[in-house]
Amino acid sequence: MSNLEISPVYSGTKDSAEEDRPTKISAKDVCVFYGDKQALFDISLDLPDNSVTSLIGPSGCGKSTFLRTLNRMNDTIDGTRITGDVQLDGKNIYAKEIDPVLLRARVGIVFQKPNPFPKSIYENVAYGVRIHGIAKDAQHMEEIVHGSLERAGLLKEVKDRIDEPGTSLSGGQQQRLCIARAIAVGPEVILMDEPCSALDPIATAHIEELLDELRQNFCIVIVTHSMQQAARVSQKTAFFHLGELAETGPTEKIFTNPDDQRTMDYITGRFG
Repeated sequence: MSNLEISPVYSGTKDSAEEDRPTKISAKDVCVFYGDKQALFDISLDLPDNSVTSLIGPSGCGKSTFLRTLNRMNDTIDGTRITGDVQLDGKNIYAKEIDPVLLRARVGIVFQKPNPFPKSIYENVAYGVRIHGIAKDAQHMEEIVHGSLERAGLLKEVKDRIDEPGTSLSGGQQQRLCIARAIAVGPEVILMDEPCSALDPIATAHIEELLDELRQNFCIVIVTHSMQQAARVSQKTAFFHLGELAETGPTEKIFTNPDDQRTMDYITGRFG
């Protein structure tokens, strides 16, 4: 298969400074077991700061399982066992002294299906801020809520109905509300598990534009089944296959000149 045949998949822009970005999260030899079943095999992957890393691969290959190791969401699943090392800014997030609740404030997550709380738009964003005691007073809270909605590209659309239920918004708006909710507690990393799979193309475009803006300030890791989306939004791509990390590298290289035959077969539609 020549490069000319696979290169049209890549439509993103090359980030020449990508190699200079510091590592925010580093996973080394990570294995995950659900009871007796092993879901991940010795995953080692560095995730750069101020960048979007896409995790791609066929269903059941371990993408979402790996994503959940990055903020210890797998801790909530009975019978889960994790070995290896995951470091955030050089500190092991699985160390006994690490509080998973505080960790998840630093490493936020946005799920596949928008899941606003049954509260007002304002209270959806304020909830985590209040739980963690971040706001100094009511004025500070308002600044955080409005600032988070603005960064999520939603403030202009909801500023006149901020007391209405979050569930009254469209699907795309609800997902941006969930992103605003994640941003509000001041995370350093944002994990996204197929955030656009339930959205229409226009709402998806809004989210993708938002990702390009947010990566200036966050380390973003996104699981996506859309290779076109991975090519558009990410600077680094990791291809998972049967619980293994088959290949990782700059997105442009993965989509135009992959080293692993399995990667080439997947992105050219031979399986998946």
